Amino acid sequence: MKNPIKLSLIVLPLFLLSFTMVSDTTWTYDNAHAKVGFSVTHMLISDVEGSFKKATATLTSSKADFTDAVVEMTADASSINTDNETRDGHLQSADFFDVAKFPTLTFKSTSFKKGKDANTYVVKGNLTMHGVTKPITLSATARMGVNPMSKKTIAGFKITGKLNRSDFGIGGDTPGAIVSDEVLINSNAEFVKN
Repeated sequence: MKNPIKLSLIVLPLFLLSFTMVSDTTWTYDNAHAKVGFSVTHMLISDVEGSFKKATATLTSSKADFTDAVVEMTADASSINTDNETRDGHLQSADFFDVAKFPTLTFKSTSFKKGKDANTYVVKGNLTMHGVTKPITLSATARMGVNPMSKKTIAGFKITGKLNRSDFGIGGDTPGAIVSDEVLINSNAEFVKN
């Protein structure tokens, strides 16, 4: 019978030599080429678009196809912008986002899987808004390239999805006939490979 200690001293180094560490690649959010956008329907007849002007995000992945990616996003709730100062002030108030009490919105993905078409993904994660955390599912379409000026690899994602504002306790006293309960997410994110 072979000595188990001697056998382990031979096998362990061979195992370690065959094991290759794969490091995560972090991608930095390019705020100048990104938008955390949304739209709602007003009075059942027109769409009002808005965005959060101050946002940060990171994307981390060890795979080139992003299938193990983790994305984290934080937006400043007080930076909400619908191109109308009066409306923006109302949205910042306790009637809607209550930014004094809930200053940020956050999203962290729990899965980043390939979609049906090339370069598409189904991104699932947890959105925290107005003090409430709920799972949401987003669709993302990716494009990649090299910035000719910086020579750095870049990735862009067009992100769409929807949620109900009532699930997060936002605008509870405002009927859906005035501002739709359903909020459409329409965002763009550009990341630079580190």
